[in-house]
Amino acid sequence: MRLLAFLLAPLAILGAETPPAVELRVMTFNLRYASTRPPNDWPTRRPVMKACLEATKPDLIGTQEGLAGQLADLRSDLPDYAMLGQGREGGDKGEFMAIFYRRERFELLETKDYWLSTTPEVVGSKSWNSSLPRMVTWARFRDKSTGRTFLFVNTHFDHISEEARAQSAKLVRARLEKLKPTDPVLLVGDFNAVTKTSAAYRTFMDGGYLTNLFLAAPERSGEALNTAHGYRKPRSDGIHIDWILGRGPWKAQTAEVITFEIKGQTPSDHFPVMVKVTLE
Repeated sequence: MRLLAFLLAPLAILGAETPPAVELRVMTFNLRYASTRPPNDWPTRRPVMKACLEATKPDLIGTQEGLAGQLADLRSDLPDYAMLGQGREGGDKGEFMAIFYRRERFELLETKDYWLSTTPEVVGSKSWNSSLPRMVTWARFRDKSTGRTFLFVNTHFDHISEEARAQSAKLVRARLEKLKPTDPVLLVGDFNAVTKTSAAYRTFMDGGYLTNLFLAAPERSGEALNTAHGYRKPRSDGIHIDWILGRGPWKAQTAEVITFEIKGQTPSDHFPVMVKVTLE
C-alpha cells in the first residue's frame, strides 16, 4: 500500500489545480499640485478626485505632483489605502512621487527613493539641464492573495529638458537591470515624453526589455486621447505621456484613459491611466 501511495503521489501533484491568477488594477495619475487658484483649485478638485478613485477602484496608484497637505487629504479620503514616498526636496518638501496601495491586499516588503541625476542618492539633486529635481519612489510588494512579489516603480521625468528625460530613462533602466531577471516589475509615471518616438521610450523598449502594458491589452478605451489635457477640451492625437510599463509574466486584460468628471470638473489636468493585469 505504501509503495502504491508513493507511486501515485507525483500524479496527484500533476493533477493539482494551479491557483487562478488574480486581477490587479494598476493606475498612474498626475494629480496636479494643490493650487489655490480657481476654477481648478484643490478644494474644488478634491471631492472629484475622491469620487474618481472610488469609482475606478485601483489597487496600486503611482501619483505625481502631489504636495504633502494634498496627499494628507487623499489619505483621509481613501482610508483603504496606505501611502509611501517623500518630496523631491526631501521629507515633506516639494512634489511627491507617492505610491498608494490597498493595505488589505499588499504587504510592503521594502521601499526606497533615488534622484534622477548623476548623484542619485543625494536628496534634491539634479543633472542634465533638468529644470527641477526629479526622482523615483519604488516599493517591493507581496500580493497577499497569491503570495507573489513584484517591484512597483513610480517616477516623473522633467518637462523641459529632453537630455534629462533621455538620461533619466537610462538611469532607471540601469537600476532595473541590477534586479534578478525573474523579478516582475511595474514602471509607471508621467514621463513627459511621447510613446514610440521619444528617446526615453526607446530606452525602455529596446531589446524588448519592457512592455507597454496599455498597448498590450486586447481591450483599450480612450487610446486616441491625449493623457494630458490642461483642463481644456480633450484632444485625440494619441499623445500618451503617462505610461504603465512592465517586465515579467504580466498579462494585460484591459486598458483605459479615464475621462472622469463631475459637472465638467475633472480631478486633474491629466487623465488617470489604468491597466488591469494578471501576473501569470
